[in-house]
Amino acid sequence: MTWQERTDDAETEASDINNKLRQIEESLDKTDRENRIDDGRSSVRIPPTPAPVSPPPPIPPLQPPISQIPHPTPQPKKSPLKGFLIYTTIVLLLLMIIGISLALIFGGYDLHGIYPAKEQVAVIYVQGTMITGGMPDGLGFATSENICKNLRLAAKDANIKAIVLRINSPGGSPAAAQEIVDEVKKAKAEKPVVISMGDVAASAAYYISAPADRIIANPDTITGSIGVIWVFENKSGYYDDEGIDHWVAKSGEFKDMGADWRNLTEKEKTYAKDVVMNAFSRFVDEVAAGRNMTREEVLNLSDGRVYTGTSAIDLGLVDETGNMYDAIDIAAELGNITGEPVITYMNKPSLSQLLFGGTGDISHHTDSGTPDSVRSVQPYLYRAYMLDWVAAPAESRR
Repeated sequence: MTWQERTDDAETEASDINNKLRQIEESLDKTDRENRIDDGRSSVRIPPTPAPVSPPPPIPPLQPPISQIPHPTPQPKKSPLKGFLIYTTIVLLLLMIIGISLALIFGGYDLHGIYPAKEQVAVIYVQGTMITGGMPDGLGFATSENICKNLRLAAKDANIKAIVLRINSPGGSPAAAQEIVDEVKKAKAEKPVVISMGDVAASAAYYISAPADRIIANPDTITGSIGVIWVFENKSGYYDDEGIDHWVAKSGEFKDMGADWRNLTEKEKTYAKDVVMNAFSRFVDEVAAGRNMTREEVLNLSDGRVYTGTSAIDLGLVDETGNMYDAIDIAAELGNITGEPVITYMNKPSLSQLLFGGTGDISHHTDSGTPDSVRSVQPYLYRAYMLDWVAAPAESRR
């Protein structure tokens, strides 16, 4: 029998007992009234009415077994360690999202989705003075390592059909230019390479442009400056006035060549000129081969002067005028891309480049590369050199 059934039976028995007690009380009351009526009629003594029987105490309801009594499920206590871990996880996720966002903003990444387009034009920027080394982009320098790496990646990518070099540089060192030229030639063997000139693409910046399939410049782009320069600075007068003396121990006659505490000897001047002319000869040969010109034609243009984009077209140094997107369209046509090409920016300028500057003004970047002393001498032989724009020859300002 269940607990509920036993409870119902107990309640029924209690109800029956109460009904019986009620009947007894009613019977006794009736008898008492009849006896009182008959008192006056008869002398027969009626036995006293028995005292009413007190009802038995109610039977308490049966309690169910303890095992059957439902107990409320206790709420689990929250662990402080679990809450701390959840809070830490949320904070780390937010920091990761912020970090990725900052990386995309400062790094200038160009995302094209999970599935890359099959017909792309790669754009590689050359901004600032060209040097070798591992200096990050955006500090006014363009390293040959970075440019060559992106040229190799673009050349090997089957989805990239053409390459555009966006140049905004006054030149740089011979070694950096030669490294980039070698990679341009290798990439050109795989797919078309088009040059897009910005504000300035002079000296070594023109050197790396010459081997390309097509050169596009703005009408007032500063280009040309086919020539080599190596500048030495003599501060001996300053040191004499300040009473600064130098004693030098050297292993060879030319070891302190370029020191700013003295002038060059005649032998050193002859040697410096030989170095410059050797570099100049390689420069001329590269331009002649890349532009399908004779050596004599290039030499006639190689007195170091700069040319505007429009003048350079007339001289055969540039193919046509246009902006970067014109160059991209030409590259897409050369790469047999149908429709609108997808642009892939291999090393798009980042926010850091905007903050620190890329090429700056022309006057800043057309100064000669003058070493402070023999300890830091580095001949930026292919760097553009122009004393003053107003003082430039009329042919250069057309």
